[in-house]
Amino acid sequence: MDAFVYIVVGGMSALIIALLLIGRFYPGSGAEVLDWKPTRSVETEAELELTDVDQMLEAQNERRRRRGEPDRTIEDFEGEVAAHLREQTRRRQDYLARERAKAQSSPEEDQEDLEQLLTLHNDRRRRRGQPELTADELRSQLEGRPQG
Repeated sequence: MDAFVYIVVGGMSALIIALLLIGRFYPGSGAEVLDWKPTRSVETEAELELTDVDQMLEAQNERRRRRGEPDRTIEDFEGEVAAHLREQTRRRQDYLARERAKAQSSPEEDQEDLEQLLTLHNDRRRRRGQPELTADELRSQLEGRPQG
């Protein structure tokens, strides 16, 4: 190799090592170097969130009053959100139970499912004027293997 390559690689390596050592052993933090401070405290953020919610609730209630509907309270919204979360949890549990049942299905059930799918698939192919598929051809299509 050329001496120039050794000098360039050595210089780059020395630079990277020097930067890593400076970062590791420098007393203090990057925030102190930049004199960075958060613009708002956590308490201020929470207060602003509550103010936003109150403003949105008041604006919605103003529209409801114009339509002749009763005002809503924050408790109404919290109850609605809780109901949605319960429904979402119930749906998730139902879905997981169905998936567990599918995973535990017997080979006979799998064969029945394949036969039903084959019947539907071939009905559609007949309507299009295409030849019917055999169970093996459909299985290879579903598994993504080329037909042979």
